[in-house]
Formats: sequence, C-alpha cells, structure tokens
Amino acid sequence: MSDTILAQNHGNWVEITLNRPDRLNSFTEEMHHALRSEIERARDAGARAILLTGAGRGFCAGQDLGDRDPRKMSGPPDLGNTVRTFYAPLVRLIRSLEFPVICAVNGVAAGAGANIALACDMVLAGESAKFIQSFSKVGLIPDTGGSWHLPRLLGEARAKGLAFTAEPLPARKAEEWGLIWKALPDDELMPEARRLAEQLGNGPTLGLALSKQAIQAAAFDTLSDHLELEADAMKKCGESADYAEGVAAFLEKRAPKFEGR
Repeated sequence: MSDTILAQNHGNWVEITLNRPDRLNSFTEEMHHALRSEIERARDAGARAILLTGAGRGFCAGQDLGDRDPRKMSGPPDLGNTVRTFYAPLVRLIRSLEFPVICAVNGVAAGAGANIALACDMVLAGESAKFIQSFSKVGLIPDTGGSWHLPRLLGEARAKGLAFTAEPLPARKAEEWGLIWKALPDDELMPEARRLAEQLGNGPTLGLALSKQAIQAAAFDTLSDHLELEADAMKKCGESADYAEGVAAFLEKRAPKFEGR
C-alpha cells in the first residue's frame, strides 16, 4: 500500500487524502495508481460518498514535473500517453461513480490538481485556496477535463482568460463565478466538508446517483430526450425503498432513515 494516498472509512463514506505534502501533493505514477485503487476500493465496498482532500498546505499542484523533465530524458515525453493512462481514467472514474464525490480544496489547486477538483460533484474551498490553470506557464493546455469543464461552468471568455494567463482565481471569486459550490473560512472547511460527506453518505443514494447522471447528461441532450431521461429516472426512484421511506418520514413528521437503495 502506497503512503502517497491515505483513506479513512467512516461507514457510509470514505475520506481520501492526497499525501505528498512536501511536493504540494503533485502526482506521480505511484500516486495515480494508489488514488484510483482507493476510489475503486471504496466503491466496491459499498461507500455512498467520497470526500477528497489534500494533506498539508495545498490540495494538489498537478503533475510532478520532475517526472516529465525533457532534460532528463532521451527524447520528449509523451504527455498524451500520460493523459490517456492516468488523468483521463481518473476523471472518468469520478464522473461515473454512482454516489457523490465531494472535494475539499484546502490550499492551492493548480494544473491537473484544479481540474481533478472540478471533476468532483461538489467543491468546497478554504478562503485562502486558489485555483490556477497553470498549464500555459509550461506551454501546455488545460487537461484533466479542464478545457471541457471551464467553458461549461464559466463561459468561453473566462475560460480562455484563466487558461491563457494562468492567473490565480481566489476561492471567493470561484464561488461568485459558479466554479465551485462554496468558499469557507479555512478553519471551517474540513468540518463542513465532513458534515456534508456524512449527510450525503446517509442520503438517498439511488436518487443522488440518478441526479448526478441526469445533470451530467444535460450538456449533450435535447430537451425532449432529457425529459424522457427524467421520466425513466423518476420511475426507478419511485420504485426505491428510499422513496417509500422519504414519503413515510415526511407524512410522519420525522427524519428519514435512508438505506441507499
């Protein structure tokens, strides 16, 4: 087991921590394998939510460039292979999980680190955190889904501005622009993130999963097709134990006890 990733099981939810604080949690191949392994382990063990965060003073500085330094290689690195082998599968995994993934950005989130956060379903950030599309500083494009998420969340003008200039985007402005869910005082970030993970981990997991799928599909669907998708999803939800429990709890004026099915 790699110590570059830490995982703590809280029953219905798992907290996963990027753990290379001396390198601002920048990614190596070992760290990629460890993170995907922990996410898949949580999924296979029946987790109903994941909280992803970083150790130390930052969330993630993206790729460890020491592993991709052309001066130390016999030829130029195949960065397309790096994306296809590591970053793209990670984004696809996070987006495909049938439960919520929360990201708590506890400091700088730069390059691929910023875009891994954006791949998550809900992003909370401490007020000192900054999101940096740092790729242009080394002649690259926003990968790890960045060039897909940014224009959809912010529009083309702001997406290009962040990509071209690598200007840091403070957490409060990221919240104002709609890039993230919420910015919080630093000392409130992890308590609020854990409270949210607990809430969602004990929530109506099927309904949350179908909500996630429907919202993600909206970028591609026509309205007519999407209305059909909603009808199919509502049929599944209406047949679930969680719907029956939610209605009963509402009528009996008590808190529901969802089983996630």
